[in-house]
Formats: sequence, C-alpha cells, structure tokens
Amino acid sequence: LYARNEQYRSWLKLDKDSRPIAFWMTGFFNPQGFLTAMRQEVTRANQGWSLDNVVLTNKVTRMDREMLKDPPREGLYVYGLYIEGAKIKNGVLDELKANEKVLTHLMPVIHISAEADFGTGAAPTKQDRRPVYYAPVYKKPRRTDRNFVCTLKLECPPGEKAGPDVWALRGVALLCDTK
Repeated sequence: LYARNEQYRSWLKLDKDSRPIAFWMTGFFNPQGFLTAMRQEVTRANQGWSLDNVVLTNKVTRMDREMLKDPPREGLYVYGLYIEGAKIKNGVLDELKANEKVLTHLMPVIHISAEADFGTGAAPTKQDRRPVYYAPVYKKPRRTDRNFVCTLKLECPPGEKAGPDVWALRGVALLCDTK
C-alpha cells in the first residue's frame, strides 16, 4: 500500500505534460484499464489507426528500473512483474534448474506499446520468425479469469526443444503480485 501511494504521489509532482519514466504495474487497481489507456494514446498519435485494430506489443529489456533515464517515445516501461515457472536470462526465457528453490523471479523492465494489426496477411519479417511464448499475465498467483490482465510475448531460446509448447507445459506465467 505504501509503494502504491508513493507511485501516485511522485506522479502528481510531475509537470502537466510529462510522465513517469516507468510504471509499477502491481500498483494499479485495474492494470487492464491502464493498458487500454496506453493503446488509446498510441492510436491517437497515429493517423488512420482505429482502436479496434490496435494490439499490444512488448519487448523484454535487459534493464532494471534504476537504469532507465527517459520514458520511451511510444508506449511505456513497466516494472515489478514476476515470472513463475522460468526465468529470464539475457532477455530470453531460461529454464529453472531442479535445485533452485525459488519459483518466481523478478522480471527486467518491459517496454509495452501498441501496433496496428490490419490483418493484411503480410509475410513475417526475420525478427518475427523467432519462436515466442505468449505468457499470460495475472494480477495474483491464482490463475483465474478475474485475475487475467493480458498476454505478453517472451522470446524462446534457440532450439527445437525449447519452443513455446515447452513453456506452456511448464505453466510459465507473469504475475503482478506473488501473494
């Protein structure tokens, strides 16, 4: 509760036209509404886009919150998410070792933005061909529809034995709160 209060207080101290460098996702009562507002902001900034055709996109950075100097040009940085069932190493999913007793790990900062999806059927670019796992994001560890926030793309390591199905079977998910 104290951290949530601090986030809001620091936000109020900013100039009217500025924004925080990063947002603590756990501090929002309604993270889905926050992400929808960001989608609306990106949609308004791009002529010819409709909110119906705009989807979330993300990139896991290799930075901690303290390393950020400026907010992104488009979208936003979020921090404070945890990954359960795996960990992130160099921006890529990595398996937990059998002797590790910690099931959740703090995620690095994630850049979340929005992009137009007009369903043109364009061929994927070379970057899009990398296998990704669409990890569900939940507010709490209890994985119910009520706690579901969105899905975020996590890059899979190279190799056929570490594709998206492997991470789905391991139950990998992102959590806003571990309690």
